[in-house]
Amino acid sequence: MTTLVDIVLQGVLLGGLYALFAAGLSLIFGVMRLVNLAHGDLIVLAAFLMLALTRVLGLPLPVAALLCLPLMFAIGYALQRLVLDPVLGKDILPPLLTTFGLSIIIQNGLLEGFSADSQRLSGGGVETLSLPLGGGLAIGLMPLLTFLAAILVIVALNRLFYATALGRAFRAVSDDPEIARLMGIDNRRLFAVAMGLALSVCAVAAFFLGMRSNFDPTIGPARLLFAFEAVIIGGLGSLWGTLAGGVVLGVAQTAGAALNPEWQLLAGHLVFLAILVARPRGLFPRATD
Repeated sequence: MTTLVDIVLQGVLLGGLYALFAAGLSLIFGVMRLVNLAHGDLIVLAAFLMLALTRVLGLPLPVAALLCLPLMFAIGYALQRLVLDPVLGKDILPPLLTTFGLSIIIQNGLLEGFSADSQRLSGGGVETLSLPLGGGLAIGLMPLLTFLAAILVIVALNRLFYATALGRAFRAVSDDPEIARLMGIDNRRLFAVAMGLALSVCAVAAFFLGMRSNFDPTIGPARLLFAFEAVIIGGLGSLWGTLAGGVVLGVAQTAGAALNPEWQLLAGHLVFLAILVARPRGLFPRATD
């Protein structure tokens, strides 16, 4: 019984990291119906940006992480205005190809700048601390902080969407961009702000990714896959569904690893496929959010 509780507990906490990966992807899809194939690589870019700030400028990691939030927002805003805006339209293929090309550029740029060596963000030992729960159970402090951060990010994004003028504009553009434009809303500026917010969330995800595991320039596509599966499981455009999807994926992977370490990723993919077949719109589609 203890083993089962531990599997579920560790899986839920792992799901918090996947929810952070997926929150930005869900935000962008919800606002502009764009599937960003470079999303995972942008998370890795943020992690390397924090690494550079700590090594080159000698900044403490928390300060570097805070600086990355506005930096990633600016990168996202510029990326949308300069690269993605010209290819947005009714045809979904040009944005997909553009973000795919961006993914390749980021990976190769990071390889040139940082080599293929694995890196890690050092938190001064915080990442190794654990909290005993009794009965032979314990949870890592960093996984717990990751899960709490995922909840805070999703609460903040939901409040932004449903309790602010900017959020109302986001929802109007998402529902009908043409009518929103006729009502005086600048769709292009809103898209750029949404991309900036999504990349700020990527910075939060990168901070916890770099503290919890090694990273290198080539791991972006795998992070994208986990994010995509969490979004689909939870329901496209549903932020709370994204958290639920991350938890489902995390528990599935932890259970698979408990049976056989080689089955960790396979178990997650199988659960994703089963949910996709049973509920093609996900567990919590946007209409019920």
